Amino acid sequence: MKLNNLTAISPIDGRYRHQVTQLADYFSEYALIKYRVFVEIQYFLFLADKNFFELPDTAREHLESLAAHFSPEHALKVKEIEAITNHDVKAVEYFLKEALENVGAGSIKEWIHFGLTSQDINNTAIPLSWKLCIEKEYLPLVQELKSIIHQFAQQWKAIPMLARTHGQPASPTVLGKEIMVFVERLNNQLELFTYIPFAAKFGGATGNFNAHTVAFPTYNWIAFANEFVNDKLQLKRMQFTTQIEHYDNLAAHCDAMKRINNILIDLCRDTWTYISMDYFKQKTKKGEVGSSAMPHKVNPIDFENAEGNFGLANALLEHLSAKLPISRMQRDLTDSTVLRNLGMPVAHIIIAIQSLKKGLNKLVLNESKLREDLDNNWAVIAEAIQTILRRENYPNPYEALKDLTRGNAHISKETIQQFVEGLAVSDEVKKEIYSLSPDKYTGIYVGY
Repeated sequence: MKLNNLTAISPIDGRYRHQVTQLADYFSEYALIKYRVFVEIQYFLFLADKNFFELPDTAREHLESLAAHFSPEHALKVKEIEAITNHDVKAVEYFLKEALENVGAGSIKEWIHFGLTSQDINNTAIPLSWKLCIEKEYLPLVQELKSIIHQFAQQWKAIPMLARTHGQPASPTVLGKEIMVFVERLNNQLELFTYIPFAAKFGGATGNFNAHTVAFPTYNWIAFANEFVNDKLQLKRMQFTTQIEHYDNLAAHCDAMKRINNILIDLCRDTWTYISMDYFKQKTKKGEVGSSAMPHKVNPIDFENAEGNFGLANALLEHLSAKLPISRMQRDLTDSTVLRNLGMPVAHIIIAIQSLKKGLNKLVLNESKLREDLDNNWAVIAEAIQTILRRENYPNPYEALKDLTRGNAHISKETIQQFVEGLAVSDEVKKEIYSLSPDKYTGIYVGY
């Protein structure tokens, strides 16, 4: 059966492919080969720049062009070589040696992959593709979503709303502030995310530059590798490694993404609940249906789809962050197959964010329902009354309000007024209490 959107096993490459096509530039088999080729070429050119050999201009131009314009057709040639070598990185090496021979520079082809092991290429190519995806795709998308949420917070900063703690009516708040909670949480986690470097390994078969040193015993290979990785590739080279990179920083990225996902799951669930409470209506689109049986329904499916995809992403990120930093002795191969799935959680996150944005853009505030709920819950100003009475040294104010309100489902404005009339306090204090109402008892909110 031919692979297409209908026959793909994974919905990432089927139903949702159109939403994540850009990720093929970072996480596809073609992309992995492309970044391997890029690192091998950059290393080869760096050796030439350090005068290990003379590189003809024609060969340099050819390799620079190959790195800049590496195509799926080139990748297929590498795969043809791999079918013979049964080794993916060695296939890249042979591909580049052939490229040098094609421009008459075969005499220097053994400088390709000089002194390296496969992981020197993988543990620079993969972090490089990961870094570019995070900087060009992931972080801009999260920042855009945060801006949308912030706009809602500003739009609704004066809308009073009944708060609920433990699911029960609680001291009123404002809708905008409740939205700002998510903005602040995202800000904090994005800031932490940016502190985590994109780490790489580059040091030979077991991290000690054995082959490099035996060929050039007096050369400062550590300084060479630091300059190549840190300055040329814009990654951070780990100084003491086994055959592979530690993956601790990559695990930290995964954990940071999980925390951001959890914040957004929290937002999805709160918004879903507010929709169910009729605080929000949803814009409808002609031709759409909400249920195959119930014509009236407008389901909050965008928030449900977002929550589901964030959850899938978190499950994958959890395995990546738990597994990758663990490797037997100087290296086992479990990281290789796991790393090939690095793009999966990113894909689920992108799908989730797009669904969440779609859902947010459908929201229509039902302000009358928010005010109705406030007006039906006058008991929530009991906190305010007992606090004023405490200030006035009134005896046992908490207990007095508790007796009035706890378990009483019929507290109204009139109930409160009758209670206040019987208080042994000044008319001025009574007037102060009379001025209270659920929609005005919303505290302080600044900094939107």
